[in-house]
Amino acid sequence: MSGEFRFSRIPNPMRRCARRVALFTATATFLAAGALAHDNVASARRLAYNRDVRPILSDKCFSCHGPDSAHRQADLRLDRAEDEGQVRGGHSVIEPGKPEESELWQRITSRDESERMPPPDSGKELSAEEIAILEEWIRQGAVYEPHWAYQAFRNHSLPEVSDREWCREPWDRFLMARWDDEQVEHAPEADRRTLARRLYLDLTGLPAPIDDVEAFVADERPDAYERLVDKLLASPHFGERMAVYWLDLVRYADTVGYHGDQEHAASPYRDYVIQAFNDNKPFDQFTREQLAGDLLPNRTEEQWVASCYNRILQTSHEGGVQIKEYLAKYLADRVRNLGSVWLGSTLACAECHNHKYDPFTQQDFYNFGAFFADVEDLMTFRGGDTSPTKREPEIEVLDRPVRWELQEIENRLQEVSTRITSDSESLTEQERNELLAEQKRLEACREVLRRTARRVMVTVSVEPRTIRVLPRGDWMDDSGPIAQPAFPEFLRCSFDRPPRNRLDLADWLTTPDHPLTARVFVNRIWALFFGEGLCPSLDDVGGQGLWPVHPELLDQLAVQFVEDGWDVKLLVRRIVLSSAYRQQSVASAQLQERDPANLWFARQTARRLPAEFIRDSALAVSGLLNRRIGGPPARPYQPEGYYALLNFPKRTYRPDRDANQYRRGVYMHWQRQFLHPMLKAFDAPQREECVAKRPVSNTPLAALTLLNDPTFVEAARVFAERIVRLGGASPGGRVTWAWREALGRSPSEEERAVLVALFQENLARYREQRDAAGRLVRVGLAPVATDLDAVELAAWTQVARAIFNLHEFLQRN
Repeated sequence: MSGEFRFSRIPNPMRRCARRVALFTATATFLAAGALAHDNVASARRLAYNRDVRPILSDKCFSCHGPDSAHRQADLRLDRAEDEGQVRGGHSVIEPGKPEESELWQRITSRDESERMPPPDSGKELSAEEIAILEEWIRQGAVYEPHWAYQAFRNHSLPEVSDREWCREPWDRFLMARWDDEQVEHAPEADRRTLARRLYLDLTGLPAPIDDVEAFVADERPDAYERLVDKLLASPHFGERMAVYWLDLVRYADTVGYHGDQEHAASPYRDYVIQAFNDNKPFDQFTREQLAGDLLPNRTEEQWVASCYNRILQTSHEGGVQIKEYLAKYLADRVRNLGSVWLGSTLACAECHNHKYDPFTQQDFYNFGAFFADVEDLMTFRGGDTSPTKREPEIEVLDRPVRWELQEIENRLQEVSTRITSDSESLTEQERNELLAEQKRLEACREVLRRTARRVMVTVSVEPRTIRVLPRGDWMDDSGPIAQPAFPEFLRCSFDRPPRNRLDLADWLTTPDHPLTARVFVNRIWALFFGEGLCPSLDDVGGQGLWPVHPELLDQLAVQFVEDGWDVKLLVRRIVLSSAYRQQSVASAQLQERDPANLWFARQTARRLPAEFIRDSALAVSGLLNRRIGGPPARPYQPEGYYALLNFPKRTYRPDRDANQYRRGVYMHWQRQFLHPMLKAFDAPQREECVAKRPVSNTPLAALTLLNDPTFVEAARVFAERIVRLGGASPGGRVTWAWREALGRSPSEEERAVLVALFQENLARYREQRDAAGRLVRVGLAPVATDLDAVELAAWTQVARAIFNLHEFLQRN
């Protein structure tokens, strides 16, 4: 049988919990050892400061002996080579080649608690393995390196590998070189059914239709795989898939977050993001439009909508807010998000003091904030305790298809008006009446279309307010120095003009040799398709982050991305065409032992789908999914009374009663304080802060949501109708049809038998409980199939619910 997963029992929602804990433990062990093969002796190979030593010092030492001058102890820094020659206790802090003569080594190995470092009361302790690594590093010469992420990325020579024919993309060789060094065998290529399902889920967030799977399996053309990839990249659903991740990063939501968590006007920005990915807008332009769309010369309406990025932070509309306090909050929020989204850096520490682990200073934090000093925020405070609240400045916009239709109407109106006025003498009375009737109809259509306009917050630039460094982050303390738009000195690139505004900020971020922006973005894109980044720390490439397992490959992708004109679709295409991407996700015993967290990428990674795509999959398989692109937020079914504690004002949630009920998850109404329970059960973030990687929990709540959320129950009973109508006459045939529709492959004999037995069991039960059957098949808005037996339909609904609960249905493998 094809496919990598096999079904044997209806899955217990807690299954694999122990395995996940073990996997986490293995990952931590793997990384804490600095990826040193499996020898316990640190001298197994040449140590590198960035890879092996900096993570230890950053975790255990930099809080007292790092970049933060205000909290530095003994005037000693361990994050740079300049201090290693300082004399302490009659010894150099570090004597290269001689650990026994180095004060550092003596302190970390001392048995005297008053001498030992880190001090016992610090709560930090070096393990024996970490001490051995530091000792060996000193013995090898204590060579410091600048932090890897702050150095310019560059091309690297392709390494020689054992099997060049296997490598479809040149950079496949970087991965294979590591496998050769580690003497591990990579996984074989996945079968075509698995690849089709993987590509559909990765590139559109939707399950592969069985007809498309069969067509791909039967396609014998040598470029069949490339054709499928290009088809999916051209799909309008690609933008929806990519937008889900970007909206996590920029903390997009439909409500303000603070206090009454009222609705605000933001959905056109979400649609802008979707369209930008579909249009393959270059990432540098994407950046400019969001940070400074309002400042662009001859800005378009679309670019102005993009500037809503500056407005989707959390705000308060409570009547007693201190304006000065909340302006400080808004500035800090924008700086944090800027640092997280584009720099992959945790700038929050620097709001109150110099960063303890990275070279960012408190002055840097407020210099970044000064770029946003011109954003009109005062009008925001005029929005009251209404929902939706007004967060001026706002504009009204029409969806792109509506704009096109409106333009056609305007053009036709112009033609009609011209004929009526210019050809009045040559027109017959009938012709004139027909033209007047058409004019009236067109004007009515125009009015209807104009009424579909949605409001959206935009950025308006005003005279910049004075920004000061706030001592200890205290908004009431104005004693700090004035901050001006400026960039951190250590992040050097070829940007060569004095920075003045947000457009300069965007241009600096996308300067081709900026060390962070491209690296951070390609690392996150890689993680979308492999489960982990080349640098596992998607949210922090600084001192507290993890060293890249494949730094040369990360560099190579960043170089290629910039040289390709920041082309996102081309980057994605290169990744999914690679041989590494096409591997099976099943781990051999060797890989399970040597690399349980799959940081060498010698196989693919099976992982659960994001919350939105789980919902999308059920709706798609059932046939209910509304595939419309863009539009106002959708309001799915939600537990009654869920908003009972939501005040200022009190409000009642009203689910959509039309096709909007079946929109994709990316369009779901995002209430920050009361996130939809289905989204919450599957770990979607509240989007109060940037989220670069969602956690993945495994709890009974998730299984209960799939079994009882009306969206899934309705999808199951509508899917059951399709099973009965299209699956043939026999229970076994119907199970096979349903399995293929949902999973893209045929079931095994055991899988078929389990579900046939489940059907028979429920059929018998519902014959005795006809009222229960009737209630089940009436769940949701979709019309009830009056021509089908409710008892049989209810039994098949239970089969469909079981299929929707399968790990295989919820996973991309």
